[in-house]
Amino acid sequence: MSESIEVNFGVCMKRLYTLLLAILAWAASGALAEGVPYAEDLAKDAALARSFNGIVMIAFVSNYCPYCKVVLDEFMIPTSRNREYDTKLVMRKVEIGSERMLRDFDGRRISHQAFADKHGTYLVPTVAVFSPDGKPLVKPLVGLSTVDFYGYYFNEAIENGLAIVRQTGPRN
Repeated sequence: MSESIEVNFGVCMKRLYTLLLAILAWAASGALAEGVPYAEDLAKDAALARSFNGIVMIAFVSNYCPYCKVVLDEFMIPTSRNREYDTKLVMRKVEIGSERMLRDFDGRRISHQAFADKHGTYLVPTVAVFSPDGKPLVKPLVGLSTVDFYGYYFNEAIENGLAIVRQTGPRN
């Protein structure tokens, strides 16, 4: 009797172990991770931002940029998960050097690289804030000097962009 209990326990443990490995593999593949989506249709994103009198924030990034990963992981993704920002901004990322296509604010098809060129963005990471009309609102955040102060500048960009769009005047 105790031998069959040990066998059943062993089978259950193997199944549990297999299930845990499957969950970990799924999580590592990014299935659980919420990220900042690539820009695909900025005209549609702008219409959404316009519906709540908000802004469009775009991170210009590169897959080979460790600082881009920090900006995304430490600032963009946590902000995108904060429901308080659902009616303030729409976040997207544009990959410099990519021929991935998007629709710009005017609805024209353009590559991510051409969109970055059009906005004079050559260094990564660069975070830019746009009005729902596609106009840059504040000075872009270029590079990542220190993580300690970046959050302040990141939030200032959001708040000043919102103040301009909502016509309450930028914060000082």
